[in-house]
Amino acid sequence: MSRRLSHAHWGAFEADLKNGRIDAVSPFSHDSHPSALAQSVPSAVHAASRVAQPMVRKGYLLRGPGDVSRRRGAEPFVPVSWDEALQLVSQQLRNVKEEHGNKAIFGGSYGWSSAGRINHARTLVHRFLYGFGGCVDQVTNYSWGAAAVLLPHIVGGIEAVAGPVTDWPSIVKNTKLMVLFGGAAEKNMLITTGGAGNHESPGWLKQARDAGVEFVSISPLKRDCSDWLGAEWLPIRPGADTALILAFAHTLIVNERVDLAFLDRYTVGYERFRDYVLGFTDGTPKSAAWASGLTGIDAARISGLALRMADARTMLSATWSLQRADHGEQPYWALIALGAMLGQVGLPGGGFGFGYGSINGMGTPRRPTSSPAMESGKNPLGLAIPVARMADLLLQPGRTIPFNGNTVTYPDIKLVYWAGGNPFHHHQDINRLVEAWNRPETIIVHEVWWTATARQADIVLPATTTFERDDVGASPRDRFIVAMPQLIEPVGQARNDYDIFSNLAGHLGFREQFTEGRDIRGWIEYAYDQSRLKARVHNVELPEFSRFWRDGFVEVPSPEEDFILFGDFRADPVANPLRTPSGRIEIFSETIAGFGYDNCPGHPVWLPPKEWHSAKAAARFPLHLISNQPSTRLHSQLDDAKLSRESKVAGREPILINSIDAASRRIENGDTVRVFNDRGACLAGAVLSGDVMEGVVQLASGAWYHPEAYATPGSLDLHGNPNMLTRDEGTSFLGQGPSAQSALVEVERFLGERQAGDFQMPQVKAG
Repeated sequence: MSRRLSHAHWGAFEADLKNGRIDAVSPFSHDSHPSALAQSVPSAVHAASRVAQPMVRKGYLLRGPGDVSRRRGAEPFVPVSWDEALQLVSQQLRNVKEEHGNKAIFGGSYGWSSAGRINHARTLVHRFLYGFGGCVDQVTNYSWGAAAVLLPHIVGGIEAVAGPVTDWPSIVKNTKLMVLFGGAAEKNMLITTGGAGNHESPGWLKQARDAGVEFVSISPLKRDCSDWLGAEWLPIRPGADTALILAFAHTLIVNERVDLAFLDRYTVGYERFRDYVLGFTDGTPKSAAWASGLTGIDAARISGLALRMADARTMLSATWSLQRADHGEQPYWALIALGAMLGQVGLPGGGFGFGYGSINGMGTPRRPTSSPAMESGKNPLGLAIPVARMADLLLQPGRTIPFNGNTVTYPDIKLVYWAGGNPFHHHQDINRLVEAWNRPETIIVHEVWWTATARQADIVLPATTTFERDDVGASPRDRFIVAMPQLIEPVGQARNDYDIFSNLAGHLGFREQFTEGRDIRGWIEYAYDQSRLKARVHNVELPEFSRFWRDGFVEVPSPEEDFILFGDFRADPVANPLRTPSGRIEIFSETIAGFGYDNCPGHPVWLPPKEWHSAKAAARFPLHLISNQPSTRLHSQLDDAKLSRESKVAGREPILINSIDAASRRIENGDTVRVFNDRGACLAGAVLSGDVMEGVVQLASGAWYHPEAYATPGSLDLHGNPNMLTRDEGTSFLGQGPSAQSALVEVERFLGERQAGDFQMPQVKAG
């Protein structure tokens, strides 16, 4: 048996290798808070659900492109050789380009794929298709897509949501009160795109607690903060966060606790926002009493918390999930306005920052060095859609939508090339996605396992896992760069994404352009050396590549000074203006107001979600659905592995339901329940708890979609995928982000006979 270091989105770990297999794993010695997810690696890598060889849907192989009616997902697959598969893929790409142009190719693959930054599937599919002449791409993301569009207008960039945000050491030393909209769930802090050598975030939270920082968690879920944090829990009705923040602002105004000097020097538009909050513009004062009826929080608690913020150095934060809802731009914009009214923006331990509880590394001290990465290049077609509008693109060719002050017209997509993600996890309203997925003539997928995306493709090319190839892992939120040498030989006939695309580029006549004369090891060394050169600008000396690869990792030293978000701006707003039209924080944005969007006007406003407790739909579907991130996997990665399988209830994804709501429905702990609304239905396993407020249920995202009948809209999902139920609508015309958290459902005991969802291979026919 031998032991080797490796890396994943859930952290670095040591792998024990035995007889050509990953036998067991153990924590990386430098990780202060290792994730248990690494324990699922052996069962995931050697799962029976691996795609073992190239496969083509039978009808596609016999009848060619366009033969999709009710067949994707239902027909058997036929194994083919790699030569046959590559020839078929290259021929279909060539045909679509010649007949329809590159605008008929959708290459917007989305997902975390590998922690490796070189053999990174989404980057590689873009690099390949850009070299082929371009494709329809995607912009923004599912994580914080609405914020990605809003924040540049308001504060001049995305740093407040993507990082760097104010460092934890500054919070530990200076903050007295930290208000967490959406909490700060420990499970989220054990995941980082690109991986983590050290999961520092939980430790920083504990240091802040020990230093006397008081925490308030505003969330429908008590478990959004660990008990050890000792946070005060304010249960809030989902979708009402903006109303609560406006009431905080109202309390500050009527009690004359607003920092007018800060507003005058560093912001624009406060007066118009103030008049709205006081009710001068619409006749409705946004008081604590007003907000109490919307949020379910007592008015005295609302006013009291607002005044506590004004009395102490306060850090305001919200999880990324808060803006994944109808009108998701509004709570972020309102929280920025509140932070400005408190006058603490740019001060040590004060102001605002988003995502402290959303991912590991937010606020971790780190020098601004770049990570090694593959280069995707530039899309020569220049066409892209908002990421969450994928089903619209496929269903509505020719439609024009408003987006961030411009318009986007959907091309007619004939071919989808997908690698490095599972849209049947990420995208909302799966039944609508199934319909959309049946529109293109050809769908090509690189996949490791038989996910729903692979099962509903035409051509499936088996890809290696991170552990079956060389790579390098690093994150902009972590101080470690980790070597990722190949641990085992590829399982079955799996190939590296880079090698697949290199061979396809050779078939299509641009191999040298794609590879630039490098194999994957050559790219790893090149990318590392580029990072090494850039690190010197920040007085960081990285070892030569040969030493790095031999040692297995390098740790970048911590910065000497605490970083404070907007610190330079606060010190001198003239010398260090924000990248906004005014150079200041825009509480009122003339630019956004000029777009004329009624669902995102010129300053933060209260706009009731289309689906929530007072909507007509609530009479039939009275429960708010929270579809948050899971604790036993990463998105849908590792669902067919040890920890996720062990977490199932009656073989299905657990759904958290308040004990009172369960009693009224005669639901008992461990029952199989049907969760449904007009968009679809799924089965789940009931878990009764007081950790979720009445009127709310929680069903984590990422359970592999497993319908009774593939390719059939309306089919019951057997496994518990919440996107059977979520809304596929944009947050607003501004951001067009996903609005998954604005969904109403009903839950009932399920008395039928259905096998729990499994992960068996699709039917295979001999070639």
